[in-house]
Amino acid sequence: MIERYTLAEMAEVWSERRKLAVWKEVESLVVEAWAELGVAPAAAVAAVRAAPEVDPEAWKAREEVTGHDLAAFVDVLATSVAEGGEWVHYGLTSSDIVDTAQGVLMKEAADLLIRRVGELFDVVRRRALEHRDTVMVGRTHGIWAEPTTLGLKLATWAFELARDDDRLRRARDAVAAGKLSGAVGTYAHLPPAIEAMVCERLGLVAEPASSQVTHRDRHAEFLSTLALVGSSLERFATEIRHLQRSEVGEAHEPFGKHQKGSSAMPHKRNPIGSENITGLARLLRGYAGAGLEDVALWHERDISHSSVERVALADACLLLDFALARMTALVTGLEFDAGRMRENLEAAHGLVYSQAVLLALVERGMTRDDAYRIVQRNAMDAWEGRRHLRDLLARDGEVDLDDAELADCFEPARFLRNAHVVFDRLERLELAAAG
Repeated sequence: MIERYTLAEMAEVWSERRKLAVWKEVESLVVEAWAELGVAPAAAVAAVRAAPEVDPEAWKAREEVTGHDLAAFVDVLATSVAEGGEWVHYGLTSSDIVDTAQGVLMKEAADLLIRRVGELFDVVRRRALEHRDTVMVGRTHGIWAEPTTLGLKLATWAFELARDDDRLRRARDAVAAGKLSGAVGTYAHLPPAIEAMVCERLGLVAEPASSQVTHRDRHAEFLSTLALVGSSLERFATEIRHLQRSEVGEAHEPFGKHQKGSSAMPHKRNPIGSENITGLARLLRGYAGAGLEDVALWHERDISHSSVERVALADACLLLDFALARMTALVTGLEFDAGRMRENLEAAHGLVYSQAVLLALVERGMTRDDAYRIVQRNAMDAWEGRRHLRDLLARDGEVDLDDAELADCFEPARFLRNAHVVFDRLERLELAAAG
């Protein structure tokens, strides 16, 4: 992943240094398990543990000779062990190390993403409660619909993030799996007890039937979940972009004192953060597609998935990590214009209150279709003539509502009288405890 979209913590998870360290940890735990079973000498455990971390450059130089990255790693590690190097990789195949270590790394990456989602959730919920009474026009299909509040809009984001948190936790559990069952998963050269010991100490579950690999439906679920979280962010970003449009002007991304919105037009203040997140979400969906393609491997295994995963797993995690952090900063600093919201609501000439009038007429005994046609006719006249719907209805002899009843239909409070239930739910909403 390019540096522009890379944050330090996630970059460390997917660094070569970290990968080689986890490979060494898996190798060390296997020797430790052999010793506990009375096969390997205890001195070999200490020797492997004491061996220096494999130097990435030495590993790459050795791979130039072997043409195999894991075999090169084993060679470098084994030769660095003072005494007992022969026990390194004893009874194992490459996937035992690579897949088990990858389970560790994906689990660590997922934990970081879960934390990021939690940080964004906290900000969104706070701002939703802050604006629970900030009235604005609701829109469907991009068209005025009925009054709502900014807080209700943001509440939908908070509940979606809570679902994303749950999805990420399930996906983390799915990929937190290892396998140490040998060349085709038969445990021919090491007993299942080795796998059980090592996976438990790494905080992983053992793949119950591994062939030679942990199965890639796990990885596909993980990447698909990352893409789905990205799609949530894109929904939020798309809303911000629409609200920041010049004709709407109800929200604005934070804008630095010396920031420039355009190299040519000094007046520009563009929603670049939201647009950036929209683009990153597209990439995440692409990686999800690649993960789905990786599920179908030949027989017990092939390596058609390997090149994909070297790019997709790390990059998808880095992209979502960056997007979550950026969205958190964006929502924290998002500026809302309540006055413009009220102006836009009033600019609808009362059209957004049409359903209240419809229902009031039905309550008076009018058929729904007749009531609908009366309100619709006046609404079209209001829109075309830029006149207020209430004034037209007041002069319509078919509308059997007095002034007070009609005025009540045009109060935002009428539409929001039950909205408190959403905020009651939001105040009770908590994400799962860490871990």
